[in-house]
Amino acid sequence: MESVSTGNQTVTEFVLLGFHEVPGLHLLFFSVLTIIYASIITGNMLIVVVVVSSQRLHTPMYFFLVNLSFIEILYTSTVVPKMLEGFLQESAISVAGCLFQFFIFGSLATDECFLLAVMAYDRYLAICHPLRYPVLMGPRWCLGLVLTVWLSGFMVDGLVVALMTQLRFCGPNQIDHFYCDFSPLMVLACSDTGVVQGTTLVLSVVFLTVPFGLVLVSYAQIVVIVLRVPSGARRAKAFSTCSSHLAVVSTFYGTLMVLYIAPSAVHSQLLSKVAALLYTVVTPIFNPVIYTLRNQEVHQALSRFLYCKTTEM
Repeated sequence: MESVSTGNQTVTEFVLLGFHEVPGLHLLFFSVLTIIYASIITGNMLIVVVVVSSQRLHTPMYFFLVNLSFIEILYTSTVVPKMLEGFLQESAISVAGCLFQFFIFGSLATDECFLLAVMAYDRYLAICHPLRYPVLMGPRWCLGLVLTVWLSGFMVDGLVVALMTQLRFCGPNQIDHFYCDFSPLMVLACSDTGVVQGTTLVLSVVFLTVPFGLVLVSYAQIVVIVLRVPSGARRAKAFSTCSSHLAVVSTFYGTLMVLYIAPSAVHSQLLSKVAALLYTVVTPIFNPVIYTLRNQEVHQALSRFLYCKTTEM
């Protein structure tokens, strides 16, 4: 991608202002977010290694979970290192680098929206149609779903970025955010943004509300089945698991919907950045936890893996 120019001026790079409103908290933010980022990478890598190394976990649910972990690793690594840099010094990024960051981040965020819907549908089939589940979620179908998830995200956001490259940026070059997000970039554009904003709104409505709707419908069906479970303890455990899943998933979808479908609902840029933290660092650290915390199979596989590594030393 080339730098975008207009008239007598050319913007060759942007400056990410980050959390410039609270300079006194930069060191604290840097320390806390560094720990969170390290935990996200370590936790998700551990899930990948444990699932791959354990034959018992080679099932559709864990296949999807491994893909979620890969998305979380790439997703946070696209944004967090640059954000951490901004807490220590002025963080500059080229126009091409900015658009590329938005493309990768947006594509992975879209991938996660699709994948969370697929995972919810997988749990619906496993719980509501257990006898037909091995046929309905065969290896080829699972692979096809995952490939569709990955390709769809990059195709959708590729269209948006292709339109963004046609915009002219002639100054100022300061992005009031900690990464190259859509709305702050639109504020800096000197040319008409109607087409790209309209396209982004339509795509956001479709590719956020449809997957989220599928998640809600899947869990609603699961709840209906769980209510028929005679054991109170099993019912309570199922409700606890479903509620924790829904809490994190709703946070992820909810913040994205507010910021991309109804941005006017957020009345300050600082609040917008805080909301962005929810889907850039908070849900990525909770997703691996909620999908494995109450799972005995993962606990056992992790124990065996750690034991083997300990005995090898």
